[in-house]
Amino acid sequence: MMRRTIFTEDHEAFRASVREFVDRVLRPRAEEMIRDRTIPRDIWIEAGKNDLLGLEIPEQYGGVAAGDYRFNAVLSEEKARFSFAVSSCLGIHSDICPPYLVDLGTEEQKQRWLPGIARGEQIIAIAMTEPSGGSDLAALRRGRAGRGGHLRAVLQRRPGARQPPRRGGGAGLRGDD
Repeated sequence: MMRRTIFTEDHEAFRASVREFVDRVLRPRAEEMIRDRTIPRDIWIEAGKNDLLGLEIPEQYGGVAAGDYRFNAVLSEEKARFSFAVSSCLGIHSDICPPYLVDLGTEEQKQRWLPGIARGEQIIAIAMTEPSGGSDLAALRRGRAGRGGHLRAVLQRRPGARQPPRRGGGAGLRGDD
């Protein structure tokens, strides 16, 4: 096997702490997560306590602001060794969504949402659904659809083609917030 040279001692120390989290928190609950098809809320909280959800969030909002995406890569690799599904769910929450709030959110939105996201108290996700979606996300338009007393942001290609996102019931940040 070829030795990788892109990671420093700090990255490898972080890798060891992520492996310890996987072995201590995730691995013993693997069957439960498979059976229930979800990551229990207390696992999100524990990930937050271990600073695994705020690598892209500035310290002033409760994150760690790693400033080096190699830490995200290490985190992703180690979670994926356990389960790609868990890695994907936690990764969308910690890698994909926070930069939108960090870069585009108002100060009030950042103060309101980022600390809870970093602590695992607020679960966020990205939802892109519509009937004829394909992969042309640039052609999608933003809309809103009511569901269960909450308005949710949805994407649509043409008027009337709305389809509310599914499996987002555990999300704490909705399109109307």
